[in-house]
Formats: sequence, C-alpha cells, structure tokens
Amino acid sequence: MTEPFDLHPRLAEDCHIIGRFELCELLMMDDAQYPWFILVPRVTGVRELYELDPLDQQRLLQESNGLSRMVMNAYQGDKLNVAALGNMVPQLHVHHIVRYMNDSAWPKPVWGLHPPIPLGAAGLQNRLDTLAPHISDGLMLVGGQDDPV
Repeated sequence: MTEPFDLHPRLAEDCHIIGRFELCELLMMDDAQYPWFILVPRVTGVRELYELDPLDQQRLLQESNGLSRMVMNAYQGDKLNVAALGNMVPQLHVHHIVRYMNDSAWPKPVWGLHPPIPLGAAGLQNRLDTLAPHISDGLMLVGGQDDPV
C-alpha cells in the first residue's frame, strides 16, 4: 500500500499550490521579488533525486524542463536558476527561479539575501495570468489554492 503524500509544512507555509504534473505538485513561492516555482514529487520519504525510481527520475527531468520552458517564455528572464538544495526542507523539491540582471539579488543567489515580499491576491493572480498562456500539456493549474490538491 502506498503512503499518502504530504507536503512538508515549510513548503505549505511559504508557497501557493498552483498546479499538478503527472509526478509533481507545482508550487509558487509567495515572494513578489521573483517568479519562483517549485516542483515537489508526490513520492513519500524521498529526500534526494537518486532515491526516485528511474522512471520517476526521468519524469521529474521532463517536468522540470517543461516548467523551465514555460516560465522563461512567460516571464522573459535573463537567467533561470534551477536547484534542489533541501538544507532546510528535507523533502525532495526543485526550485525554478526566473532571474533578471536588474533584480534585487543579482547576481547573487536569492536564498537569505532579502526577506520575502508576499504576493497578495492581486500579485498571485497576475503571476497565474502571465503563466497561463504558456501552459503545456501535462500541467493542470489549480488556481493558486493554498490547500493541497
């Protein structure tokens, strides 16, 4: 029997659940400074990429590549930072952060540099509206709900 998937409390607190791929939940960080998205595989107990079975490893890479293309097309960034650190949240998750040469952290990493600025309802809707025309097959948006889908 498969264990139910639970999103780590820190991710649930810091993010909006906005969509679902075949393998991953799609989260948006609640920070108006950067278009910042996070993929979280719905696999219980996985901390590292190598712990996924080979098919899920491939699926995660495909979903990450698809998300990368979507967000760069939508937000026209100068650079896309993709990282799976997990130092504060042990649950496997992959950050996708659109960066601009004029953003407040450039060229440094965004972690811990500036406190987050909440999106608010209008900011969240704006981000979703900007992303929506670039949605590819395999992603179902859930409209920015904060409750797990």
